[in-house]
Amino acid sequence: MNIDDLKNTWNDDVSEETPEISIEQSNKINLPLEKIRKNMRMEFWSTFGILIFGFFVVWIPVPEAPFKFKFYLTVLLFSMVIVVSFFFSKFFKLYKDISNPMMKTYDGLKDLKHQFDLNKQYYLSFMLSFVPFLVCELIIVIEFIPHPTPLSNVQIATTILSMLAVGLFGLFLLAKYWYRIFYGKYVIQIENLLIELKK
Repeated sequence: MNIDDLKNTWNDDVSEETPEISIEQSNKINLPLEKIRKNMRMEFWSTFGILIFGFFVVWIPVPEAPFKFKFYLTVLLFSMVIVVSFFFSKFFKLYKDISNPMMKTYDGLKDLKHQFDLNKQYYLSFMLSFVPFLVCELIIVIEFIPHPTPLSNVQIATTILSMLAVGLFGLFLLAKYWYRIFYGKYVIQIENLLIELKK
Protein backbone atom coordinates (compact mmCIF):
# COMPACT_ATOMS: atom_id res chain seq x y z
CA MET A 1 0.00 0.00 0.00
CA ASN A 2 1.52 3.36 -1.00
CA ILE A 3 1.33 6.64 0.93
CA ASP A 4 -1.61 8.05 -1.10
CA ASP A 5 -3.71 4.93 -0.46
CA LEU A 6 -2.86 5.14 3.22
CA LYS A 7 -3.90 8.82 3.34
CA ASN A 8 -7.18 8.07 1.54
CA THR A 9 -7.94 5.18 3.88
CA TRP A 10 -7.20 7.38 6.90
CA ASN A 11 -9.39 10.21 5.59
CA ASP A 12 -12.23 7.78 4.86
CA ASP A 13 -12.08 6.39 8.41
CA VAL A 14 -12.12 9.84 9.95
CA SER A 15 -15.08 10.98 7.89
CA GLU A 16 -17.02 7.84 8.83
CA GLU A 17 -16.28 8.19 12.55
CA THR A 18 -16.90 11.93 12.74
CA PRO A 19 -20.23 12.90 11.17
CA GLU A 20 -20.66 16.56 10.30
CA ILE A 21 -22.96 18.66 12.46
CA SER A 22 -25.36 20.96 10.62
CA ILE A 23 -26.39 24.42 11.87
CA GLU A 24 -29.83 23.07 12.81
CA GLN A 25 -28.26 20.25 14.85
CA SER A 26 -25.83 22.73 16.40
CA ASN A 27 -28.81 24.82 17.56
CA LYS A 28 -30.40 21.66 19.00
CA ILE A 29 -27.20 21.05 20.98
CA ASN A 30 -27.00 24.60 22.35
CA LEU A 31 -30.43 24.57 23.99
CA PRO A 32 -29.96 21.57 26.35
CA LEU A 33 -26.34 22.54 27.09
CA GLU A 34 -27.35 26.07 28.07
CA LYS A 35 -30.20 24.72 30.24
CA ILE A 36 -27.73 22.42 32.03
CA ARG A 37 -25.31 25.33 32.63
CA LYS A 38 -28.16 27.51 33.93
CA ASN A 39 -29.31 24.78 36.34
CA MET A 40 -25.73 24.21 37.53
CA ARG A 41 -25.39 27.94 38.32
CA MET A 42 -28.73 27.91 40.15
CA GLU A 43 -27.71 24.86 42.17
CA PHE A 44 -24.33 26.35 43.09
CA TRP A 45 -25.81 29.63 44.37
CA SER A 46 -28.70 27.94 46.19
CA THR A 47 -26.28 25.56 47.97
CA PHE A 48 -24.04 28.51 48.86
CA GLY A 49 -27.08 30.38 50.23
CA ILE A 50 -28.22 27.37 52.29
CA LEU A 51 -24.79 27.02 53.91
CA ILE A 52 -24.64 30.74 54.77
CA PHE A 53 -28.17 30.49 56.19
CA GLY A 54 -27.03 27.47 58.25
CA PHE A 55 -24.22 29.47 59.87
CA PHE A 56 -26.66 32.32 60.52
CA VAL A 57 -29.20 30.00 62.18
CA VAL A 58 -26.56 28.43 64.44
CA TRP A 59 -25.15 31.68 65.83
CA ILE A 60 -27.79 34.44 65.65
CA PRO A 61 -31.35 33.35 66.65
CA VAL A 62 -30.50 31.19 69.68
CA PRO A 63 -28.11 33.22 71.88
CA GLU A 64 -28.94 31.16 75.00
CA ALA A 65 -27.93 27.84 73.38
CA PRO A 66 -24.87 26.19 74.98
CA PHE A 67 -21.51 27.01 73.38
CA LYS A 68 -20.80 23.30 72.77
CA PHE A 69 -24.03 22.96 70.80
CA LYS A 70 -23.13 25.92 68.56
CA PHE A 71 -19.52 24.83 68.24
CA TYR A 72 -20.40 21.27 67.20
CA LEU A 73 -22.90 22.50 64.62
CA THR A 74 -20.35 25.00 63.28
CA VAL A 75 -17.73 22.24 62.89
CA LEU A 76 -20.36 20.14 61.15
CA LEU A 77 -21.19 22.99 58.76
CA PHE A 78 -17.49 23.60 57.99
CA SER A 79 -17.12 19.88 57.23
CA MET A 80 -20.10 20.12 54.89
CA VAL A 81 -18.43 23.08 53.14
CA ILE A 82 -15.33 20.93 52.50
CA VAL A 83 -17.43 18.07 51.06
CA VAL A 84 -19.53 20.47 48.95
CA SER A 85 -16.35 22.18 47.67
CA PHE A 86 -14.92 18.85 46.53
CA PHE A 87 -18.03 17.89 44.57
CA PHE A 88 -18.56 21.35 43.14
CA SER A 89 -14.96 21.34 41.85
CA LYS A 90 -15.95 18.27 39.79
CA PHE A 91 -19.16 19.92 38.62
CA PHE A 92 -17.28 23.13 37.74
CA LYS A 93 -14.99 21.20 35.39
CA LEU A 94 -18.07 19.91 33.56
CA TYR A 95 -19.55 23.43 33.60
CA LYS A 96 -16.44 24.79 31.85
CA ASP A 97 -16.33 21.91 29.36
CA ILE A 98 -19.94 22.52 28.31
CA SER A 99 -19.01 26.02 27.09
CA ASN A 100 -15.99 24.71 25.15
CA PRO A 101 -16.66 25.10 21.38
CA MET A 102 -15.04 21.69 20.77
CA MET A 103 -17.97 20.13 22.64
CA LYS A 104 -20.23 21.11 19.74
CA THR A 105 -18.57 18.45 17.52
CA TYR A 106 -19.67 14.82 17.34
CA ASP A 107 -16.57 13.56 19.19
CA GLY A 108 -16.93 16.37 21.72
CA LEU A 109 -20.54 15.37 22.33
CA LYS A 110 -19.51 11.74 22.87
CA ASP A 111 -16.93 12.89 25.42
CA LEU A 112 -19.54 15.14 27.05
CA LYS A 113 -21.99 12.24 27.31
CA HIS A 114 -19.31 10.23 29.10
CA GLN A 115 -18.76 13.15 31.50
CA PHE A 116 -22.50 13.37 32.14
CA ASP A 117 -22.57 9.65 33.04
CA LEU A 118 -19.64 10.17 35.40
CA ASN A 119 -21.20 13.27 36.96
CA LYS A 120 -24.47 11.41 37.52
CA GLN A 121 -22.54 9.07 39.82
CA TYR A 122 -20.86 12.08 41.46
CA TYR A 123 -24.29 13.59 41.94
CA LEU A 124 -25.71 10.55 43.74
CA SER A 125 -22.52 10.35 45.84
CA PHE A 126 -22.87 14.07 46.62
CA MET A 127 -26.37 13.60 47.99
CA LEU A 128 -25.50 10.43 49.91
CA SER A 129 -22.40 12.07 51.41
CA PHE A 130 -24.79 14.06 53.61
CA VAL A 131 -25.84 10.91 55.50
CA PRO A 132 -22.98 11.14 58.07
CA PHE A 133 -23.86 14.80 58.61
CA LEU A 134 -27.47 13.79 59.21
CA VAL A 135 -26.32 11.22 61.82
CA CYS A 136 -24.09 13.78 63.58
CA GLU A 137 -26.85 16.36 63.58
CA LEU A 138 -29.29 13.86 65.10
CA ILE A 139 -26.81 12.97 67.84
CA ILE A 140 -26.14 16.65 68.63
CA VAL A 141 -29.86 17.47 68.74
CA ILE A 142 -30.69 14.46 70.95
CA GLU A 143 -27.81 15.25 73.32
CA PHE A 144 -28.39 18.99 73.69
CA ILE A 145 -32.13 19.64 73.29
CA PRO A 146 -33.83 19.27 76.67
CA HIS A 147 -36.56 16.63 76.93
CA PRO A 148 -39.36 16.59 79.53
CA THR A 149 -38.25 13.09 80.54
CA PRO A 150 -34.80 11.65 79.80
CA LEU A 151 -34.74 9.35 76.79
CA SER A 152 -33.86 5.71 77.36
CA ASN A 153 -31.07 4.02 75.40
CA VAL A 154 -33.66 2.14 73.34
CA GLN A 155 -35.48 5.38 72.47
CA ILE A 156 -32.21 7.07 71.44
CA ALA A 157 -31.18 4.09 69.26
CA THR A 158 -34.66 3.80 67.72
CA THR A 159 -34.83 7.53 66.96
CA ILE A 160 -31.39 7.65 65.33
CA LEU A 161 -31.82 4.45 63.30
CA SER A 162 -35.33 5.31 62.09
CA MET A 163 -34.32 8.89 61.17
CA LEU A 164 -31.22 7.55 59.41
CA ALA A 165 -33.29 5.07 57.37
CA VAL A 166 -35.80 7.77 56.39
CA GLY A 167 -33.01 10.27 55.68
CA LEU A 168 -30.99 7.85 53.55
CA PHE A 169 -34.03 6.81 51.51
CA GLY A 170 -35.18 10.43 51.20
CA LEU A 171 -31.76 11.69 50.06
CA PHE A 172 -31.47 8.92 47.48
CA LEU A 173 -34.94 9.66 46.05
CA LEU A 174 -34.28 13.40 46.10
CA ALA A 175 -30.97 12.93 44.26
CA LYS A 176 -32.55 10.80 41.54
CA TYR A 177 -35.56 13.11 41.13
CA TRP A 178 -33.49 16.31 41.24
CA TYR A 179 -31.00 14.97 38.67
CA ARG A 180 -33.75 13.80 36.33
CA ILE A 181 -35.64 17.13 36.44
CA PHE A 182 -32.67 19.50 36.24
CA TYR A 183 -30.17 17.52 34.17
CA GLY A 184 -31.41 14.10 33.04
CA LYS A 185 -33.97 15.25 30.47
CA TYR A 186 -31.36 17.47 28.79
CA VAL A 187 -28.78 14.66 28.79
CA ILE A 188 -31.39 12.46 27.06
CA GLN A 189 -31.81 15.16 24.37
CA ILE A 190 -28.04 15.11 23.76
CA GLU A 191 -28.01 11.28 23.64
CA ASN A 192 -30.85 11.35 21.09
CA LEU A 193 -28.92 13.86 19.01
CA LEU A 194 -25.85 11.61 19.10
CA ILE A 195 -27.98 8.69 17.83
CA GLU A 196 -29.38 10.96 15.11
CA LEU A 197 -25.87 12.05 14.06
CA LYS A 198 -24.61 8.47 13.91
CA LYS A 199 -27.28 7.44 11.37
